Amino acid sequence: MFRISQYMREIAEAERTGQYPAPAPRVRQQPGKDAGAATSQRPGPVVIWNLIRRCNLTCKHCYALSADHEYAGELSRDEVFTVMDDLKTYRVPVLILSGGEPLMRPDVFDIANRSRAMGFYTGLSTNGTLIDAPMADRIAATGFNYVGISLDGLRETHDKFRRQGGAFDRSLTAVRLLHQRGVKVGLRFTMTAMNAHDFPALLDLMRSEQVDKFYFSHLNYAGRGNIHRGQDAQHLATRDALDLLFERAWLAARDGLDEEYVTGNNDADGPYLLQWVQARFPRWADALRERLVAWGGNSSGVNVANIDNLGHVHPDTMWWHHTIGDVRQRPFSQIWSDTSEPLMAGLKADPRPVEGRCASCQHFAICGGNTRTRAQQLTGNPWAEDPGCYLSDEEIGAVAGSDADRLALTPFRKVHILRQEASHV
Repeated sequence: MFRISQYMREIAEAERTGQYPAPAPRVRQQPGKDAGAATSQRPGPVVIWNLIRRCNLTCKHCYALSADHEYAGELSRDEVFTVMDDLKTYRVPVLILSGGEPLMRPDVFDIANRSRAMGFYTGLSTNGTLIDAPMADRIAATGFNYVGISLDGLRETHDKFRRQGGAFDRSLTAVRLLHQRGVKVGLRFTMTAMNAHDFPALLDLMRSEQVDKFYFSHLNYAGRGNIHRGQDAQHLATRDALDLLFERAWLAARDGLDEEYVTGNNDADGPYLLQWVQARFPRWADALRERLVAWGGNSSGVNVANIDNLGHVHPDTMWWHHTIGDVRQRPFSQIWSDTSEPLMAGLKADPRPVEGRCASCQHFAICGGNTRTRAQQLTGNPWAEDPGCYLSDEEIGAVAGSDADRLALTPFRKVHILRQEASHV
């Protein structure tokens, strides 16, 4: 997750005080370190846990390919509790309870209450359609640290994505019910070519509904999202969306608004923010770059993990097609620390063995080679260059500019001109 608002607040503070915060050290798990060293020296990964695959919706971009029926072989409550004990020993700080639709699991509140009692930061990832007033009361009473609700556009667009009429109204009602009860709520938006037109209106909706957080997710090529990758938003549309998001986050930080803007599934957002700051606040660009290098970009297989409904462990939620272990056979802590598995060895390597544009990119220390899932899905090679990177060759240092006028243009316009010229060749 790329925390735009964190960096914008730092820049706003630097503008007010003339000083920029020092970067925090970055810690990566290294190949060859045993589980005991990991537990004693550093926290474990954030765990996104798909407790149930069943869902009342069949969304077009679902990475879990969920449907509204039971799935055999899912972890029992006692098995979940056993895994939780291991996660606590392994110093996992965060559990995000997801699905499917996690509220369809009968014991979800037993699991959530235990998670809170054990000291985990506990989040709930839901489509929101099942949250009425009594359900909102239960969520509030459980004390979830955060509830994320997906909206894929305004009413018509969202209902088409969710394949169910009335889904938008029910999800928005859930946002309001939880807000009334003091629950921290965020909107999640996955942008594609089919819903990009609603993005500005969703940002306005966030503010009018006083929502705490907005999570902008780039489409990743996994599950049902992989099926629809041909309709992924074009790179220029992505840049336009990030420009709008950065501007909104900056104004919120400057004005002291308690709003949080984050992105996910495309770590090119870090270098792109650096370009944005270089153009507007150049004296803070070097300090920001230090912060972004400390962040380090993609952390799949390192600081982010996934457990699915059957107990299979994956490097993150977008790697359901690649299993690195089974918590019924080995504790999560042993699975996560084992670098004999080739993909995990590569993900934990620092630097990662990326190829193509990613290997020569001047921003590699910031983005970490971006999202390996897209490369693997399109080429079969998880270390190939990420096809989802929306930065030009010139911006990543792969080619030198040859025209002084072109260099004076904004990055967005440079790519636009290059594509126009290419279309006439």
